[in-house]
Amino acid sequence: MNLRLIAIEIGDLLKYDAVVNDINRKGAAIFHFPKEEFPNPDITSVRAKAIYDWIMTLGKQSMEQSRRSEALVSFCRAIAPEGHRQEVNKILERSGLSPGAAKKEGLDEFLVRNFHEEIHKHSKDLFCQGHFFHAVFEACKAYNKLVQGKARSTKDGQSLMLEVWGPEGVLKITKCQTETDRNVQNGVKFLAAGLMQAIRNPTAHEPALDWPINKQDCLDLLSFLSFLFRQLDVAVYYKQ
Repeated sequence: MNLRLIAIEIGDLLKYDAVVNDINRKGAAIFHFPKEEFPNPDITSVRAKAIYDWIMTLGKQSMEQSRRSEALVSFCRAIAPEGHRQEVNKILERSGLSPGAAKKEGLDEFLVRNFHEEIHKHSKDLFCQGHFFHAVFEACKAYNKLVQGKARSTKDGQSLMLEVWGPEGVLKITKCQTETDRNVQNGVKFLAAGLMQAIRNPTAHEPALDWPINKQDCLDLLSFLSFLFRQLDVAVYYKQ
């Protein structure tokens, strides 16, 4: 995939019709990293240069190729005025990308959330297929399993979270010395335990038809889980 060529062709196509503020706003929402500057004296349009810089910055990021392609397609389609979308799709198709893949229901909504990698791994395909109940359930199971592994515990669900988080637990995200430290530590404990009791347990024991989860609730719950995964990433195992 020649990102430089794609950036130039998309920029040339949209340099008279796109809006710079719109390009930058959508770039920041979809990519979630700051745009870098890539000097190119052959590009004189401010709009084309903004597109070029966003796409070239994307090329520098460390990520799976599939995610890079999805983000690129999502960005190009998002910034294209309606009258140019067919031409944008043709440019992407010539470059070996399939814009149709980004048309799966909710993909753009999923990508702009900048979820934790574990959410992408376990929930993206289910979400895009409209299986919101199972997208949340799989993410909950993955979180529970990773907490067990990092805490070296065989406990499960709510009891696991109450034991391993908190000031007396083995997973620490603070030094647990000040009142604020302990409040934060306890807060994560109760958030994780609440997730297990209010979300994981019903999705584990109730049929999807009897316990539906709509798209908005699914996105919000996956954002909550993404936060908990990030806390787990920085947690340190500490056995007293």
